[in-house]
Amino acid sequence: MSATHDQSGIAAPAQSAEGSAVVTRFAPSPTGFLHLGGARTALFNWLFARHHGGRFLLRIEDTDRARSTQPAVDAILNGMRWLGLDWDGEAVFQFARSARHAEIAQAMVANGHAYRCYMTAEEIAAQREAAQAAKQPLRVRSPWRDADPATAPADRPFVVRLRAPQEGATTIEDRVQGSVTVQNAELDDLVLLRSDGTPTYMLAVVIDDHDMGVTHVIRGDDHLNNAFRQLPIYRANGWPEPVYAHIPLIHGSDGAKLSKRHGAVGIEAYRDELGILPEALDNYLLRLGWGHGDEEKISREQAVAWFDLAAVGKSPSRFDLKKLENLNGKYIREADDARLARLVGARIGATDTDLLTRAMPALKERAANLNELADGARFLFAQRPLPVAEDAAALLTEDGRATLSATHAALDAVHNWDTEALEAAVRRVAEERGLKLGQVAQPLRVALTGRRTSPGIFDVLALLGRAESLGRIADQTA
Repeated sequence: MSATHDQSGIAAPAQSAEGSAVVTRFAPSPTGFLHLGGARTALFNWLFARHHGGRFLLRIEDTDRARSTQPAVDAILNGMRWLGLDWDGEAVFQFARSARHAEIAQAMVANGHAYRCYMTAEEIAAQREAAQAAKQPLRVRSPWRDADPATAPADRPFVVRLRAPQEGATTIEDRVQGSVTVQNAELDDLVLLRSDGTPTYMLAVVIDDHDMGVTHVIRGDDHLNNAFRQLPIYRANGWPEPVYAHIPLIHGSDGAKLSKRHGAVGIEAYRDELGILPEALDNYLLRLGWGHGDEEKISREQAVAWFDLAAVGKSPSRFDLKKLENLNGKYIREADDARLARLVGARIGATDTDLLTRAMPALKERAANLNELADGARFLFAQRPLPVAEDAAALLTEDGRATLSATHAALDAVHNWDTEALEAAVRRVAEERGLKLGQVAQPLRVALTGRRTSPGIFDVLALLGRAESLGRIADQTA
C-alpha cells in the first residue's frame, strides 16, 4: 500500500484492497504506566483496523509537559510490543505538533469560529460560585464571545475559545452506545489555546485525528462527553467527522471502579510480578466487554477474523484475577516448552534451559502463572543438602526415614533410569513393606524436592538423574 502526505506532514491513510480506508489510533498520555483499560482500548483499535485491512496508529499525547516522562513513554511502547500490538508507521508525539495546533486555532479566530477571551481568573471564579450556588455545572459564558474585537485591551493576556453552537442539539450515532443526544445549550465555549499560546487537549486531539486520517475513534466511554465538545471543531474546519465507538470502562470484581486493589497496575506488573503470558492477557482483555458466542479461548487469528463493534457490550466489564489466571494456565499448558524454559530460567537465574525444557511437560500441568512454574522448578537446581520446608519435614518420621532407606536401596539397583523402571522399583518397596504407594512417595518427595508437592515423583526422579536423586535421598537417611 502506498501513502500520501497532507500539509501536516503526517502520512494519510492508504486505501485497502476493498477501497475502504479504516484508520484507528491509540493515544495514551505518558504520565504513568499502560494500564488494563488502556491496553484493552489499544487491543480493540488494533483488532478493528486489522479486521478491516486498515491501519492502526499510535500517538503519544505528551502535551502535559510537567507530568509526561520518558520512562512512561518507554513503558507504553514496551507494553504494546509485549502484547503484540504493532502499529503502522512511526509513533506521533503530540507536543511536536504544537505549531500546527496553534495555526488552526488562529485560523478559526480569523473565520469567526473562535474568539479571543480576556476574562480574568476572578470573573471565571465568580461564574463558578454562581453555578455552585445554583447547583449547576459550570458553563463559562464569556462576554467576549460577541464583543467587538476593536474593544479588546492591548496588554491583557487572553485565551482562544471555541464559538460553540448554543441552540439546537447534537446527536452522535455511537457504534457502541447507540444514538446519544446533547442539547447544545449544555456546552460551553471550551478553551483552544491557553494564555501562553499552547494548545489544549481538546484542540490537539481533533487536529491530530484529522491530520492522521483517523476514521474511527474507539475509546473509553468516559470520553463520550468530549465527543460533543470536539465535534464543533471538526465542523468549524469543514473536516470529515469520525465514527465514534465509546466502550464501557473496566470495573473490579465487586462492581466498583477499577483501582489498585483490584489489579489496576501497569501491564508490566502482569508480566513481571504476576507471571501472565501476553497471549493470555490479550485473550482476557478481549473478552472484557466483547464476545463471540460461548468462545472463551480465542486465538489472535480468530480475534482478527471475528472482531466487530456490534458485539461490544454497553455495560462495564468486571476484572477478575482468578479468571485471568485460569485462562493463563490453559495457555501455559499449550505453550512451547523451550519458550517457557527461557522465561522460567530468567526468573530463577537458571542457565540450564535444556533441563528446564525437559521438565516443562511435568511442571506446567499444575501452574496457573510463570511464578508457580518457576517455583515448581526450583528443586531442580537446589544445592545439597536440600533445605526442607517445615510442613514437609513432618513427613520425615522414623518410619518415613526407614522407608526412604529401603527406597534408596531399591532405586540404587535400577539400571535403566527411566520412569517405568523407577515406578516399578518404588511399587515393590510399597508392596514389600505393606504400604500404599503414597506412603512411600510422600517421604521420597520431601527428600527429593524439600516440599510436600511437586510434579509426579517418577518424573522428578528421572529429571534429577541417578546420582543427584540417590544423593538427596541419602542426605535424609544419614
